[in-house]
Amino acid sequence: MILARSTWWFLACSMLPAQEPTPARAGRLQVFVLAGQSNMQGHAKITTLDGLADDPATVPLLAQLRTADGKPRTAERVWISERTDAAGGGSGEGHGKLTAGWGARRDPGALGEKFGPEFAFGLALEQAGVGPVLIIKTAWGGKSLHTDFRPPSAGPFVFPADQLAALTAQGKDVEAIQAEKTAATGRYYREMIAHVRRVLADPARVCPGYDATAGYELAGFVWFQGWNDMVDRSVYPRRDQPDGYAAYSDLLAQLVRDVRKDLAAPQLPFVIGVMGVDGPVADGDRRRVVHRHFQAAMAAPAELPEFRGNVVAVRTAPFWPVDLAAIVDKVEQCKQYEHSLRKPKAPAAGAPPPPALSDAAVREAVAAFRARTITPAEEALLVRGVSNAAYHYLGCGRTMAQIGTAFAAAVQTLMKAPR
Repeated sequence: MILARSTWWFLACSMLPAQEPTPARAGRLQVFVLAGQSNMQGHAKITTLDGLADDPATVPLLAQLRTADGKPRTAERVWISERTDAAGGGSGEGHGKLTAGWGARRDPGALGEKFGPEFAFGLALEQAGVGPVLIIKTAWGGKSLHTDFRPPSAGPFVFPADQLAALTAQGKDVEAIQAEKTAATGRYYREMIAHVRRVLADPARVCPGYDATAGYELAGFVWFQGWNDMVDRSVYPRRDQPDGYAAYSDLLAQLVRDVRKDLAAPQLPFVIGVMGVDGPVADGDRRRVVHRHFQAAMAAPAELPEFRGNVVAVRTAPFWPVDLAAIVDKVEQCKQYEHSLRKPKAPAAGAPPPPALSDAAVREAVAAFRARTITPAEEALLVRGVSNAAYHYLGCGRTMAQIGTAFAAAVQTLMKAPR
């Protein structure tokens, strides 16, 4: 099942007023696993929550995420445990009540300045009357499904024959490279499962007041990953073809099966967050054909007969901030202009080289160019809405909040379906 923007918006809006929890689950701790790479970590700075006020469609959502005094809201009945990157390598855990700050951070044990989908996701569930809730988040930047999160049933990673031939031609130690790849295969899948098991072995460690008599229920799993696979031409050499990412679809389906098996939850509701960096892609857009093919491959498992009714794909491209991206394009023009001043093209043969400009002259010229290119109002929108690069959805709080809310709406739909 694939949810379109209109469908998720109806579901998300219906979640804003408090509702009665699903009777069969009332009183039990509802556990949701959120997993993936850097966009699941979250790179939207908390300051970009201001940007939700710039779009009439997200003003109501802002009221759900911030208190009357403008501070990020802290959930009353939602806790989180996150295992993520630690400074200097390895992984670390942080846990506490859900609020903003559980995004990407240097110290896993402390709140930072960023948030990811978990913030709006957890608050939306609380607003809907679901709870108490425990979010177990496992996310690491720069990780692939083909290797790092590779599910056990997929077997070891095998290098394509043409890639092995290229490595051999370069004089590389193919055996050593294969051994290193084998060691890396599935490492983060295993870390993910191990952390979920560790937290569930003692929920009270993360959730004070946990009612052991009522127990807990694995209520949903959200997968939000994809960048490292999409850009890997060596693993997906035919990615410009409609079936170029078929291997990713297969791996993702195997991930669903293995997660359910390893967590002993055969009907665990599963949400696939379809990567939507750069926004919706039209069928005839040849410039971003790779994006279109990868998005289709991510969504494909939700249409398998065995997953109908218990796996849903949520398209995140509709939440791409088109207005902010247009301003970011202008910023890029300014950078290109500066580059042209600092490294001008070589003159024609026999022509004298152009005079070198001082740093002060370059800065003055670039400032003037930027003032002509970007209006003061647009500059203000950048400050309020953009805090990172395009592959992190521009670090846009408006986008990340909508994605988290859409995930919550999707998982609610699956929770209400017969299991």
